[in-house]
Amino acid sequence: MTESARFITLEGGEGAGKSTQAKRLASALAARGIACEQTREPGGSPGAEEIRKLIVHGEPDKWDAETETLLLFAARSDHVARRIRPALAQGKWVICDRFVDSTYAYQGCARSVPVPFIAQLEALVLHGLMPNLTLILDIDPQRGLARTTGRGSPGYDERFERFGLGFHTELRRAFLEIAQKNPQRCVVVDAERSESEVAESIWQTVAQRFGL
Repeated sequence: MTESARFITLEGGEGAGKSTQAKRLASALAARGIACEQTREPGGSPGAEEIRKLIVHGEPDKWDAETETLLLFAARSDHVARRIRPALAQGKWVICDRFVDSTYAYQGCARSVPVPFIAQLEALVLHGLMPNLTLILDIDPQRGLARTTGRGSPGYDERFERFGLGFHTELRRAFLEIAQKNPQRCVVVDAERSESEVAESIWQTVAQRFGL
């Protein structure tokens, strides 16, 4: 990562608006002349997108939790090697819709994969690469799931939506706990406001953090 590069991730449960806000943030940065790469997980590179199809489609019990975690890190390995690290090396800012925090929340907390198992994979794949800033978009799970109804395109949780409200409540708790444990990196954003209000809050956070 060059001195000018920044790595920003957006995290949170289903229906929080991460994809929309990632796009808006990338546009705001580009408008200020900042070279920016917008990407997502699982996916973000051709190989990782192929693995994504295996993860997000099908019945909830399609994969056991540890197999699912291995698939996610296989996708992440390709994504980091082919997309994220090269962009950062070129001095670009990278805006990523989900990253490793989602694995700790979804597979670690909500699906009970042991944290040491995830941490070992993180060390092997990321070699210390972590975001400069993580924006955790927080929304009540019931409201978030209601937002996904009729949006017309499947999100990360196409399979996971059928896991039930208890699963998504646990996800919210996990993300807030991650934020609490990593206050220098994570900022919680109230995602129950309007799209424009959330975008303004995110921009103010980014501008203050990086002196824009």
